[in-house]
Amino acid sequence: MRLGVLDVGSNTVHLLVVDAHPGARPLPAHSHKAELRLAQLLDEAGAIGPEGVDKLIAVIHDALQAAEDKGVEELLPFATSAVREATNADDVLARVQQETGVALQVVTGPEEARLTFLAARRWFGWSAGKLLVLDIGGGSLEIAYGIDEEPDAAVSLPLGAGRLTSGWLLADPPATDDIRALRRHVRAEIARTVGEFTRFGAPDHVVATSKTFKQLARICGAARSAEGLYVQRELKRQSLESWVPRLSGMTAEERADLPGVSDARAGQLLAGALVAEAAMDLFGVETLEICPWALREGIILRRLDHMGSDDDHMGQG
Repeated sequence: MRLGVLDVGSNTVHLLVVDAHPGARPLPAHSHKAELRLAQLLDEAGAIGPEGVDKLIAVIHDALQAAEDKGVEELLPFATSAVREATNADDVLARVQQETGVALQVVTGPEEARLTFLAARRWFGWSAGKLLVLDIGGGSLEIAYGIDEEPDAAVSLPLGAGRLTSGWLLADPPATDDIRALRRHVRAEIARTVGEFTRFGAPDHVVATSKTFKQLARICGAARSAEGLYVQRELKRQSLESWVPRLSGMTAEERADLPGVSDARAGQLLAGALVAEAAMDLFGVETLEICPWALREGIILRRLDHMGSDDDHMGQG
């Protein structure tokens, strides 16, 4: 069947259309994106203002039209940190449903980490052993660890690249003191959680998902996205550490000229690099591998698992 996943994130609203069946890998059929930056539309009280909600509704209407055009049979709509942390989240969700008919499901931070972990586990398989999975979004950092499909530990920290940029790095290029203050903050936040993971032992394989990690890997020499999903892409801490000072001295416009870095994400790249560097350092990771699948694929896989379970029960009847 043709499934559509509507992801209302902190940076973008992304509709991913896939051809999917229980027991088979989802095949991408169409992608529709709109840069919305919901996390930056919060007012001083932490609410998404009327203008932001209007924009969100307009973008969802466009996504619904794209889903209809592509023959989507079932839509899986969800929202992450920008909506779940908004002080008026319930009002936003109610208005979205009233005006679009879409009932957005708010994914909690730990659930986001678990679903991303599921996607990484399915991508790399059982032979990858114990996985440590890192994901830097616009609003949060997810970390998960485990040997099965359900992680032994999963946390979500308020260390998204967009959130940190708007809250800490106000100048362009950022002030040196602001960068150092953000670096201390990020490392203190991550350090508090390291013990929750290290007690399970060292991972056999460390992987990362998200646009931020993909762009960092690209500027550090990884293959272009045009070379395909199945090309192995790695990010080495030594290479990343050499890039952080360079990114610190660049304007957003200069970062956008780097290979693989989009105009929309260039402003957030330094904050993302500080988070990635801190996570790799504090978890003792020298090299990690980029996983093409992440939260959206985890949502799809979970739905397919439920479909397969329903089919099994029908067969037993």
